[in-house]
Amino acid sequence: MSSVAEGGRAGAASTRRAASIARPIFLLVIASVLVATAISFVVTFSGPPPFDRPHSLRSIAMTLTGELPPPYDRGGPPPDQAKPPFGRPGPGPLRRRHELSAPAPRSGERADPAARLRLAAELEADRANVLAFTETASEAERDAFVGSYTFAWREGSGWWVVQSRVQPYLTRWHVRTLLAMLAAILLLSLPAWAIVRALTRPLRLLARAADQAGTGAALPPLPGGSREVRDLARAVTTMHARLAHHAEARTAMLAGIAHDLGTPLSRLAFRVEQLPEEARARAAADIEEMRAMIAATLAFTRDEAMAAEANRLDLGSLLDSLVQDMAEAGQPVAIEPGPRAVVRGDSAALRRLFANLIENAVRYGDRARIGWHVDGGTVNAWVADDGPGIDPAQAERLFQPFVRGDPSRNRATGGTGLGLAIARSIATRHGGATTLENGAKGAIARVVLPLAR
Repeated sequence: MSSVAEGGRAGAASTRRAASIARPIFLLVIASVLVATAISFVVTFSGPPPFDRPHSLRSIAMTLTGELPPPYDRGGPPPDQAKPPFGRPGPGPLRRRHELSAPAPRSGERADPAARLRLAAELEADRANVLAFTETASEAERDAFVGSYTFAWREGSGWWVVQSRVQPYLTRWHVRTLLAMLAAILLLSLPAWAIVRALTRPLRLLARAADQAGTGAALPPLPGGSREVRDLARAVTTMHARLAHHAEARTAMLAGIAHDLGTPLSRLAFRVEQLPEEARARAAADIEEMRAMIAATLAFTRDEAMAAEANRLDLGSLLDSLVQDMAEAGQPVAIEPGPRAVVRGDSAALRRLFANLIENAVRYGDRARIGWHVDGGTVNAWVADDGPGIDPAQAERLFQPFVRGDPSRNRATGGTGLGLAIARSIATRHGGATTLENGAKGAIARVVLPLAR
């Protein structure tokens, strides 16, 4: 544990020198506020949004009769027109056009009786020869009109019409504002992405280290980063060292127990030779069962504490060799060939994994069939049997140590209850997973392993 303490002191020293995670986040927030303020300033002082210039009823009447002075015809404001806000002109001057038939109101416009009467008075015309449609029709008298409106005056056989100009859905001001906002988003997204990547990379390394904690695998190097990330990395490293020390102590304890039990078991085996033949056979079987249970327990403990080797191997060749050996030993097992699948791991441990699954299938389902297929970056292997299947509610529980599918404690039918636990431990150490499910006939044990890169 002294090395752990020294590593902890070194980690604490490096943590004190590292900057806090709050600094880049604070700087990003400040930069975002400054950029957003600058964009708002530019958009605001580049001009207000487009608006309709208000036009008085007198200006509309003069436009209908063509009596406006020449400056207004050239785009200048009418004599009675107030100067628009900010000193900027509106979309353009009023213009009239001639139509043969009476105009109809546009979308959103409706008849405005009060404006019609006032326009008729301005034109000194009969009310029947005047039309007025506005967007905000009311009985109240108004000096100016904005928004959508249509005014018409019949002269002779046709109508003179003045209408407000239809504004486009997106004006130049809107496009300029949207482009400025898009530029701000792009400008801020690049440093934000860089900061997020810099913050999450050590966290991903820590997550990988936490997954490996307790499996006997060595931790990756202590990741750098902010002060908080270094604190967390140091805590994970300390936790992993404590778990490894605990696993070593447990293995040593079980090895000592097994060694101490070996002597009395040998004495018992010698003494049972003096028993009658029938009793001697039963006693010898019990002694062998005890030895097998002790050996299986030690194997399970070693598998949990041992790191997986990183050798490249062809899973198909490994399974084919395993099935051939078990078939020659009289096991009813068959293999369905699959595609080439190269994985990285310990060949002896992987053979033990699939041997346990095959023996489990033969014990509970009479025979075993094994196959595999490649799915993306993983290989999915399966071992199926012809038995009665499993209870889905008990599938996860069967992977716990000393839990057996046969509720009786008969070694001939139930084993030690460590086969599936050892299989899952080996799969986990190789970065994979093991599950149990029911198939069309019998149970299926599935093993997912990552392909070697």
